[in-house]
Amino acid sequence: MISTTANKVTCSTRQVAQLKAVIAPLYFSQARLLAYPAGIRLASAIHYQHQKQPFRSRQFSTTTSAQLHDFFPVKETAYIRRTPPAWQHHGFTEEEMLAVVPEHREPKTMSDWLAWKLVRICRWGMDLATGIKPEQQVDKTKPTTALAADKPLTEAQWLVRFIFLESIAGVPGSVAGMLRHLGSLRRLKRDNGWIETLWEESYNERMHLLTFMKMCEPGWFMKTMIIGAQGVFFNAIFLSYLISPKITHRFVGYLEEEAVHTYTRCIREIEDGDLPKWSDPKFEIPELAVTYWKMPEGKRTMKDLILYIRADEACHRGVNHTLSNLDPKEDPNPFVSEYKSDPDHQRPNPVLKPTGFERHEVIG
Repeated sequence: MISTTANKVTCSTRQVAQLKAVIAPLYFSQARLLAYPAGIRLASAIHYQHQKQPFRSRQFSTTTSAQLHDFFPVKETAYIRRTPPAWQHHGFTEEEMLAVVPEHREPKTMSDWLAWKLVRICRWGMDLATGIKPEQQVDKTKPTTALAADKPLTEAQWLVRFIFLESIAGVPGSVAGMLRHLGSLRRLKRDNGWIETLWEESYNERMHLLTFMKMCEPGWFMKTMIIGAQGVFFNAIFLSYLISPKITHRFVGYLEEEAVHTYTRCIREIEDGDLPKWSDPKFEIPELAVTYWKMPEGKRTMKDLILYIRADEACHRGVNHTLSNLDPKEDPNPFVSEYKSDPDHQRPNPVLKPTGFERHEVIG
C-alpha cells in the first residue's frame, strides 16, 4: 500500500547514517522497479518514532530520508477544525462518468486550426519533458482518441504526467476569470456568469494537482520545469485572452481533449492490470480526494478517482468549446443560467457534449 502521510522527524548525524544504511537497498531496488524519472524525488520511507524503536518501512515516499513529512500537512490551530472547499463539487452520477469518452472537435476555422496545432505542440513538449518513450506513445495519426500503445506507462510516469498536466491546466481559468473580472469593473457592466465558471474550473484543476501531490513530491528538476512552464503559459494565455477570447477557449477545449485522453488511457491500463500498485485493493487514495468528491464507501479505488477526475476534464472540455462558440461580450454563460420553461431548452450538460454546444443550441 502506498501511504500518503509521514510524520516530520529530525535526525542527528549518527541517525542519518543509520537511516542511509537501512534505506539504500530498499531505495535502489524500488527505484529500478518503478523506473521513476528524474522529475520525482524518491526515497524509501522510514517512520521514525523513537531512537530505540525499530524502523518501519513502507513502499515508497518522496522526501529525503533525513526529514520525512507530509508534503502539505493541515495546520493545527486552537479553534479551526478544517477549511472546506471554496467551491463544493457538484458531483457526477456513475452513468455520467462511464459515458465519458475521448473525442475530438474537428477544426472548422483558421483560428480553430491554430488552436489545435498549438495544443499538439504542447503535447509534444509534454511527452518530451515527462520522458514518454516512443513505444509508450499511442497512434500518432489518432492522438486524441487512440488508447493502445506497445508499452504501458508505469505508476511513476503517470504521476509525473498528471502533476505536470494539472500544474498547467489550472492557469487558463484563473487568468481568464481575472481578466473578465477586471473588465467588468472597468466597463461597469455585469459579466453574465462567466467569471464564476472560469474560477471554479481553475480551482477544480488545482484540487486535481493537490490530490496527486499527496501521492508523491516532485524533485527540484520537476519543480523547475513547472515554474518555467507556468511563467510562459500564464503570459501566453494573458495575451491570448486580451486578443481573442474565442481562440483561447478553443485552445483550452482542445487541451482538455488531451486530458480526457490521458485519463482514459490510464483507466484502461488499470483495467488491463498494467498498473499493479493501483489495482491493489489495499491501495488507499488520499482523504483529500474522498472529501472533495464525496466518494462513497466501496468506490474509493484509484480507478474511481481517475473516473471522477476524467469527468471533470470532460466538463471543462465541453464548457470551453461552448464558450468559444459564444459572443464573449454579450452572451450569458449557459451553464449557470436559469432557462425558460421550454422543455427542449434546459441547462446543458457539458460532460455529455464533447465537442461543445453551438450558439443556437444554448442561446437561441
